[in-house]
Amino acid sequence: MFRARYPAIDLADAVVVVTGGARGIGLATARAFAAAGATVCAGDLDGTDRRLDVTSRESYAAFVDDVLAAHGRIDVLVNNAGVMPLGGFLEEPDALSRVTMDVNVWGVINGLRLVLPGMLARGRGHVVTIASMAGKIAIPGMAVYNASKYAALGLTAAVRREYADSGVSVSAVLPSAVRTELSSGAPVGRGLALVEPEDVAAAVVGSCRTRKAEIAVPGYLAAWDVLAALAPEPVMRWLRTLADDRRALRVDRAARAEYERRIARQIGNS
Repeated sequence: MFRARYPAIDLADAVVVVTGGARGIGLATARAFAAAGATVCAGDLDGTDRRLDVTSRESYAAFVDDVLAAHGRIDVLVNNAGVMPLGGFLEEPDALSRVTMDVNVWGVINGLRLVLPGMLARGRGHVVTIASMAGKIAIPGMAVYNASKYAALGLTAAVRREYADSGVSVSAVLPSAVRTELSSGAPVGRGLALVEPEDVAAAVVGSCRTRKAEIAVPGYLAAWDVLAALAPEPVMRWLRTLADDRRALRVDRAARAEYERRIARQIGNS
């Protein structure tokens, strides 16, 4: 089987950009790369040295310019910034749906279009999109989030294929539910693997070596494609019922209040 060959990335000498780096997966990923010796430039709306609004092309361009002025190149880009609303589709405000698509899809598009040209010019580099298993598994109570992650996963796969012979790799990491603020207030029960941000960070760092197209976290979820293709819909519906896949419709708003306030501030600034 043909496998593209990519120039190796020496993490001890790498310049790594992480979006949404103030907390959760982004913070864990920034720390993991720093522990490997990389120079890490983390951007976020707050909580980092560099302010970055991934939905704004101007903000993202200024951020990239600052990194290039300080370090001369970007070896690894981690598209991590994300928004995850939970609740009924018809009850979700339009403004929240737009911010979700802007951050989760346009944030990735902006990053790719601003960082890829430099990588392509050097003939080396690696991009990781933090997608989600929600980019493969439709979940009641997460409709627009599902849409955004399906889009981000498709975008990542297409860009990977388009530049397959360039020396630049593009990968997607697909976590299950992650123990971060994004999942606060969401019931976690049978059939749903809950992973730590550090587990996802380890997969991101590992992708710099393997350059695999998709990396599920935990790894056994990679079998979902086979299961979904082979199992008849009634069987899948039964399995989903056993796993209580409608739990995202039963959100503890009090436990989720701080996260939702922060997203409301982002909507107000958009």
